[in-house]
Amino acid sequence: MVSINPAHPDEVLAEVVVSGESDAVAAIESAQSALGAWRGLSGPARAEFLNRWADQIQLRAAELGLAVAREVGKPIGEAKGEVGRCVAILRYFAGDAVRETGQVIPGLAAGSLQYSLRTPLGVVGLITPWNFPVAIPLWKAAPALACGNTVVLKPAETSVWCAAILAETAQAAGLPAGVLNVLLGDGPTLGSVLLSHKLVRGISFTGSSKVGALVAESCAKRNAKFQTEMGGKNAAIVLPDADLKQAAVLVAGGAMRFAGQKCTATSRVIVHKDIVHEFTSELIGAIEQLKVTDPLEADCAVGPVITEASKCRIEQAISEFGSPAYSGSAPSVGYFVPPTLFVDVDPKSRLAQEELFGPVLGFSVADSLDQAIEIANDIEFGLSASLFTKDIASAWKYINRIEAGLVRVNADTTGVDPHAPFGGVKGSSSGTREQGPAAKDFYSEIKTVQINPS
Repeated sequence: MVSINPAHPDEVLAEVVVSGESDAVAAIESAQSALGAWRGLSGPARAEFLNRWADQIQLRAAELGLAVAREVGKPIGEAKGEVGRCVAILRYFAGDAVRETGQVIPGLAAGSLQYSLRTPLGVVGLITPWNFPVAIPLWKAAPALACGNTVVLKPAETSVWCAAILAETAQAAGLPAGVLNVLLGDGPTLGSVLLSHKLVRGISFTGSSKVGALVAESCAKRNAKFQTEMGGKNAAIVLPDADLKQAAVLVAGGAMRFAGQKCTATSRVIVHKDIVHEFTSELIGAIEQLKVTDPLEADCAVGPVITEASKCRIEQAISEFGSPAYSGSAPSVGYFVPPTLFVDVDPKSRLAQEELFGPVLGFSVADSLDQAIEIANDIEFGLSASLFTKDIASAWKYINRIEAGLVRVNADTTGVDPHAPFGGVKGSSSGTREQGPAAKDFYSEIKTVQINPS
């Protein structure tokens, strides 16, 4: 299997040996063999390994940032930020490994001691996407390891080079053999083994809604724990009292940076009828300021999409939507799609309902905040949303009524702090949360203990 640069498709970045079904089984068995010793370590001992891993990533930060930019087309500034996020994630969960693992609960019997303990699931399978090729594997692996689980990681086929470097940093940090196992290869082949193997007690998946549904069904059949983070069709609402210039800059960036290839990217903007013309002008101006170029250029904001197939799919969709209000320019070499804006979009249309995962933004109009919230909620997804306003009453109404797991006011829809819970509602998530203190809820089970006097 080869990895190529989507900005320069003739450039081969790496060639890796493909794992097969037997390798997947061997990785699971290796994780099971390592489980007893790893879960038997104290929390501070596991924390030390995670801190060493963070140290190794820091040592190779420049190299890893370049790899992210070259392999998945992420602008170099964002790629370096992702590597920094990895260090923060590992440091956070190293700290989490030494925090409380349960609580004392008053017992009915006099003189009894009752308390709860968090215990690891066992072997967990992690299936991760290409768009955050190092951060998402780590925001899954770090809490899993901190809780005492062992891990089998299956990264996306289009980010195998980054995954291989990440595995090298774990090895350099001295993680015991079998604690972290990385499988590089075909998703359906390796994923089917992870989903069906009886030793895998939990699956954490980030990817498409279609595959997420398969993960949920397969795990439910054998009563394995599952966590699915899937699609988004995220809306930004702009009211007349907002700082329109600031809102335009944030909406444009949320929609177009990294070619819109984030599940939290802004793909819909819902604008009050009184400011349509003014905001349209501000928004087009803000989009024009985003440079579309090679991701290694320091001022790159919009790089290529990940594959030729993605480019063709997005361009086909654009051609079906009609004439855009704005379409930028893009390099002729590589899988680039120019930033594209459509206005007067029917909220029920395909453009407003389906996730494209590209630099395409649809502009709809609302008569009021109530109608804007209704439009924003009338969709199968519920990952992220934002509102631009200076009015606290409007913000409060929106916060309480918007159907999204990530709710922003005067900020774009993308990202979340690495120590804050991440996840969506409705078709965007299975309901559990990643990152922050909520992560341990998935990667551990509660054991209630009662000790009575003899």
